[in-house]
Amino acid sequence: MTDTRPAAFDARKHAVRRAFERAASTYDAAAHVQRETAQRLFAFAGGYPPEAPVRRMLDAGCGTGRSTRALVARFPGALCLALDFSTAMLGRARTVWGAAQVVPLAADIERLPLAANSIDLYWSSLALQWCEPEAALTEAARVLVPGGAAWIATLGPRTLNELRTAFAAVDDDAHTIEFRSLSDWCDASRHTGLTVTAQADETLFDFASDLRALIGNIKAIGARTVFDARRRRTLGRRGWQTLQSAYEAFRSSDGLLPTTYDLILLALRKPA
Repeated sequence: MTDTRPAAFDARKHAVRRAFERAASTYDAAAHVQRETAQRLFAFAGGYPPEAPVRRMLDAGCGTGRSTRALVARFPGALCLALDFSTAMLGRARTVWGAAQVVPLAADIERLPLAANSIDLYWSSLALQWCEPEAALTEAARVLVPGGAAWIATLGPRTLNELRTAFAAVDDDAHTIEFRSLSDWCDASRHTGLTVTAQADETLFDFASDLRALIGNIKAIGARTVFDARRRRTLGRRGWQTLQSAYEAFRSSDGLLPTTYDLILLALRKPA
C-alpha cells in the first residue's frame, strides 16, 4: 500500500526522533511526569485485565525501558517486544531490563513491523501524543489478537495550557503541537474496530523554579518538538521577557511555576 502522507509529516517524525536521540542521557532524571503516568496507567489497567493469557506483549514507545521492566514483572511468562524509534533510547533501556524475554525493536508505532494477530497485550505510556490517533490505533488493532487488550496513556488538549496562554501574550503563532481530546481518541478507537472498555481523564502537574528550568525539563525528556515546528521566527530578548512576565501569573503559592499535563487513560479491546 502506498503511503500518501505528506512529506512534512515524515519531516516532523524525523525531528521528534532526533530530539529523543539527544535526550536519551537526560530523560530519566527529568521524567517525573512519565513515571507518575506509568504508575497511574498500571493502576487504571488493573481494573481491566486481559481476558486471555498474555504470551506476547508490546511496549509501544518504551523510552528508557522503565515500563518494560514493570510489564515483565507483571507478566513474567510473556515475551515483551520493547519498541521505540530512538536507538539511543533503546540503548539506555537495555541497561534496566535485566530480562531475557525482552526483545528490542527500533520502529515507528504507526508502521509496526509485526504480523497481524500476533500481540496479546499492547501497552503505550506517553508516546501516542506524537502520532495521528487513527494511524497508531489502526496498527494496534491490526497486531492485537482477537480478544487482545490495549492499555494506553496519552495527553489531551489541556496539556501545557499555561505555556500556550503565556505565548499568546507574545504573538499569534502556534507554539505547541496539537494534543487530541479524549473523545478524539475514543472515536478513533471505535473507527479502527477497537472497543473502549474504559476511559479516564486526569491531571498531573510538574513544577519548576523559573521558566528556563521549566522549558529545560520539557526538552530534557525529548519533548523539544512539543514546540510547533512550523514556527520559524526566533523569540528574541523582548519576546522572552514578555513570555516570562505572562507565565508569572501562574506562579503558585509555594513559589513554583506549574506545567499542566492532561492525562488520558484508555483500556481497549479487540473484539474476539
